[in-house]
Amino acid sequence: MRLEGVVPPLVTPIDRHGEVDRRSLERVITHQLAAGVDGVFVGGSTGEVALLDTAQRRELLQTTVAVVGGAVPVLAGAVDTGTRRVIEHARAAEQLGADAVVVTAPFYIRPHPDEVLEHFRQVHRAVGVPVVAYDIPGAVGTALTPDLVVALAESKTVVALKDSSGDLASFREVLRRCDIPALTGSELFADTAVGLGAAGIVPGLGNVDPHGYVRLYRAARTGDRGAARAEQDRLAALFRITRVADTRRIGGTAAALGAFKAAMAVLGLIDCPAPNPPLGPLTDEETRAIADILGECGL
Repeated sequence: MRLEGVVPPLVTPIDRHGEVDRRSLERVITHQLAAGVDGVFVGGSTGEVALLDTAQRRELLQTTVAVVGGAVPVLAGAVDTGTRRVIEHARAAEQLGADAVVVTAPFYIRPHPDEVLEHFRQVHRAVGVPVVAYDIPGAVGTALTPDLVVALAESKTVVALKDSSGDLASFREVLRRCDIPALTGSELFADTAVGLGAAGIVPGLGNVDPHGYVRLYRAARTGDRGAARAEQDRLAALFRITRVADTRRIGGTAAALGAFKAAMAVLGLIDCPAPNPPLGPLTDEETRAIADILGECGL
């Protein structure tokens, strides 16, 4: 499987009782497919993977696989502290129909690069679906350096890289040295990354405006730099929703993910914008401010 194009990391809609809101999730996925996305990624950071329990993970992936119906690849996060736990998640995802699993370096511990390599090798050997490496050092504390990514690619341990490092220089080095698809998780430099050779984009803001990222990607791939830049500028203005919440009251993660969910609730895509605990919700006043930004950006 060669991954490319726009592969949004979907939010996990939950109801007021904390259960996965299946009807809202179905609307979200239908909206994404109608926008022309090239895949969907569930159980990622935007999907609150670190906060989901086993029942939520299962319901999330079962529903997604059923609604997608093979139209595009379904990627599932297999993210946890250690190798045995990641293998457990990856095997469950494979059984539920995921087309690939997305795996970070182990965390809580401080692994040596050789231990990170062995972690990915064991996961690769344990499942029959492709493994995508997920570089997000801000969350797990360990970066997948270009040397590590090259080693993973050359050994065919992973089939692609999802880069959320925020390090454009390192990402550029990966693109230069590797022949596996590399996808950027940046909402704000998606046009730049595709121009450098990124195979695709995995934007959390794509939950709110998948059509915009599909237009951006297609323009960038066809060399229409003006159109790509204009779309990127509009999406950067839309990204202001993540700075609305008062971070003296809630943390930055809740502010960003809560903004995505609040915007989606305003747009009628989900019924309840609540995050998983311990993340706190946005206020009604903050949601009204987000609605104003949506209007300013044509949504």
